[in-house]
Amino acid sequence: MASSGVVSPAFAYTVVYASSGAVSPAFAYTVVYVKDVAKSAAFYSAAFGYTVRRLDQSHKWAELESGTTTIAFTPLHQRETDALTGAVQLPDSPAERGPVEICFDYADVDAAYRRAMDNGAVPVSPPEPNNWGQKVGYVRDIDGIIVRMGSHVRA
Repeated sequence: MASSGVVSPAFAYTVVYASSGAVSPAFAYTVVYVKDVAKSAAFYSAAFGYTVRRLDQSHKWAELESGTTTIAFTPLHQRETDALTGAVQLPDSPAERGPVEICFDYADVDAAYRRAMDNGAVPVSPPEPNNWGQKVGYVRDIDGIIVRMGSHVRA
């Protein structure tokens, strides 16, 4: 949740696919692999307006209050998952971006962008209107992950 009158962010896009079975899945988590779990949780709280819901004592897991889904952080490399699903692959240079972009909706994209910048986000592109009717700005988080901050677009 935001403080000092800054609007609270929410995921910009959710894609729902029909399930052919009797059970329809609910999108529960986005897990972000980071260098320092506690530092990333604190950064997202300060830069994007989220409240840290949970940071375990081992600092191998953190969660943010983010509505019906959860944004979670875990270390880049950990034997529990690397052996099962493979090691996390990072871009070769800061000029490249990873295969995931985190998107948040804000009522005031300019204020959200300034807040992110004031709290350590790296500028990519300042907010500007796009031809599909959304105002969008981009930053990188402290791990180099692209974060899109945009206004809500009605279907």
